[in-house]
This record gives sequence, C-alpha cells and structure tokens, in this order.
Amino acid sequence: MTGRIIIADDHPMFREGMLRTVQRLLPEAVVQEAGDLDGVHALLREDGEIDTLILDLRFPGLTCLSQLAELRQQLRRTTLIVVSMVDDPALIDQVMALGADGFIGKNIAPDEIGQALLAIREGEVLVKFAPSGLLPLDTHTLTARQHDVLRLIAQGKTNKEIAKALDISPFTVRIHVSSLLRALDVPSRAAAAVKYSGEF
Repeated sequence: MTGRIIIADDHPMFREGMLRTVQRLLPEAVVQEAGDLDGVHALLREDGEIDTLILDLRFPGLTCLSQLAELRQQLRRTTLIVVSMVDDPALIDQVMALGADGFIGKNIAPDEIGQALLAIREGEVLVKFAPSGLLPLDTHTLTARQHDVLRLIAQGKTNKEIAKALDISPFTVRIHVSSLLRALDVPSRAAAAVKYSGEF
C-alpha cells in the first residue's frame, strides 16, 4: 500500500510538475510538499510512515552532504530519491554512496522522470540524468553561504583555503563552487570572480 510521499523542492514549478506526475502514477498516495529542510523535518514529525522522499539536492537548509546521510539514517525504510540539475558524475556517485536509492536529473523528459520514479520505488537502484550543457539554473538567488564562497573566490582563495576559512570540508566547497557557476551561468571561477566584482 502506498503511503506518504514528500516532494521537497524550492522551485514551485518543478514541485507542481512532480506533484502532478506522482498523483497520476500513484493516485492513492498522500502527497505532501516542502520548500525547505525545516519544512521536511516538520512533515517528518507528523504521524505516518514516509513511503518516499523526493529531495532536491540544491535545497534551502541542505548545506552539506552529511545532512543527506543523516536523513538516510533517520528514514531507513523510506525510498530516498534525489533530484537535481547536477550532472557531475563524481558528485552523483557521492550522493548514491550516502544511501540515496536513486538519482533523477531534472532535465530529462517528464515521462522519463515518472518511469524512473516508479522503477526506484520498486527497488531498482537507478541513476537517470542527461548532461545539462548550457542550461542555467532557473534562479539566480544565492544562499548566504554561496555568497561567502564567492567572496573568497574573488579574493583568489583555493578550495582548501575557503574550506578552512568557513570551517567546512573541501568537498562541500566544491559543491558550492559548482552550484555558483551554474547559478551565475559562468564557465569558470575566474568568470565568477569578475561577475562578483561587477554585481555584488
């Protein structure tokens, strides 16, 4: 029997699209939505087992991958599906190693998203994405932490130096840098630094 499904994504249009996909494929499911990590935790405190959590990798409140591992530990019986525009195979491998049951790229066709969703819920360990190429993020809003990282990039700091300055891991810095380049729609750290000096 299908229980509660949480769609955790801060982009209303994608969340609405995923909601309709889930309702079409699993009409008996109770579908709930969250726009940030606090919202997810609030839903988790409600009664009723979570059948599936569909989680955006770039999600307000989700600042490091250790939090993904914590969710996996908390939701041992829940199908955890990560969705993202990320197309970095190393990062996707890391997400899967932390216990995600599947990874779905946001830029694949809607029917493929639906098929992947069903396959993962049925127990298939699946990674389904397409290279995003030149597609930018649909938001240019940076988090406070991304602003910190961008400021340090503009100062010429290395990932290791940024990690030390912000007391986070170099791997987490790499995630932030990747997010920044996409959010700013620039190809390199140098270009991000130029954009920082021109706009911030």
